[in-house]
Amino acid sequence: MRNYQEEYEKRIEFIRSRLEEAHADGIVFGNSGGKDSALVGILCKAACDNTVGIIMPCASKRNYGIDTEDGKELAEKFGIETRVVDLTPVREAELAALEGVTEVNQSALTNIAPRLRMTTLYTIGAAENRLVAGTGNRSEIYMGYFTKWGDGASDFNPIADLTASEVFEFLAFVGGPDSIVHKAPSAGLFEGQTDEDDMGITYAAIDHFLETGEATEEQKAILDRYHSRSEHKRKPIATFETWMNEKQ
Repeated sequence: MRNYQEEYEKRIEFIRSRLEEAHADGIVFGNSGGKDSALVGILCKAACDNTVGIIMPCASKRNYGIDTEDGKELAEKFGIETRVVDLTPVREAELAALEGVTEVNQSALTNIAPRLRMTTLYTIGAAENRLVAGTGNRSEIYMGYFTKWGDGASDFNPIADLTASEVFEFLAFVGGPDSIVHKAPSAGLFEGQTDEDDMGITYAAIDHFLETGEATEEQKAILDRYHSRSEHKRKPIATFETWMNEKQ
């Protein structure tokens, strides 16, 4: 039987080791109102009292509604300092600046918000000597369901080894708010968006494959497509030196 208490304590120890190594004064994370960020926020607050969660609505009505409400509920329950940065005007300014420079397609448009959020987190981190905590789980990382240099960036990630199902179980163990525990996973990128609808496969199926290697033919096709197309997101930056070493 899984010992979540022991695991909880070890993850806290891991976070503290990152802070000590970096000589950082605190932690900053994006408080999106979702399961992953909630678990990360709870762990970080337990490891370091000087943890701040940033709620960053950007264009989507959901960001200003349920996501903000759930993020604030998490912060209140666990005593996490909270700040709100409205990024919609920043996004609009970016799009205005790009007029006449390029035609922004849907993929580029969708990725603006995650990158603006990470810019915000790193700016706060640099200004206050804080480390940026990552919030991506193992399932998302395998599928490449994250934005490169957006929510995929961080100084450390205390849940990267956990599947989406394990995050759900862990969050329930630490007493995460019911509104978040039972919430459908969503990046909140546009109205009605959910992760599973986007990918065409459930997290339960992804997690089952990661744990057992088993999947239906249709599921395997989706898994292979997402994983292969997103391989560049998981690799280090390509350099001339590494290219030459690969050729030898």
